[in-house]
Amino acid sequence: MSETHATITPGSPVFPAGRYGRRREPGRRRPLLPALLAVVLLATLGLAATKLYRQYGDPRYDAQVITYTEITDSQVVVDFRVTVPAGGSATCVLRARSSDGAEVGREEVTVTAQPGERQVDARHRLATSARPFIGEVLRCRPAA
Repeated sequence: MSETHATITPGSPVFPAGRYGRRREPGRRRPLLPALLAVVLLATLGLAATKLYRQYGDPRYDAQVITYTEITDSQVVVDFRVTVPAGGSATCVLRARSSDGAEVGREEVTVTAQPGERQVDARHRLATSARPFIGEVLRCRPAA
C-alpha cells in the first residue's frame, strides 16, 4: 500500500513505497525482555528468601526462658524450655548481661529431647566475667 496525502500527517516525511521495507506499527513493542527480566528477578528473590528462612526462620526450634536464678558475681543459672522436632536436639546460645546492658557471658548449649517428646526443659550454669543482671536464650538451631 502506498501512502497518499490523505494518510500522511502534515510535516511527516514521505518515503517511496517498497524502498525502505515495512514500517513498524506504532505502539507495538516486544515484551519478551522485560518479562524475562521479571522472571529472573522473582526467581532470585525466591531463592534468597528460602535461604534466609532456612538459616534464620525455622519455627521448629523455639526457646523461652523459664527463670534465671543463683546470680552471683561470676555466674547465673538459666532454666529454659526448647521446642524441637520430636526426639530431636538443638544447640542454643545463652547470654548473660550486666545491669548496664553489657554482655558478661555467652555459651552454646546442646539439648536433646527424649524419643517422641517435642519439648526439653534444661538448666545451665553460665559463667560470667562480672555480676549479671539477666540470663537469656538468644536463639536455638538444629544441633550440628
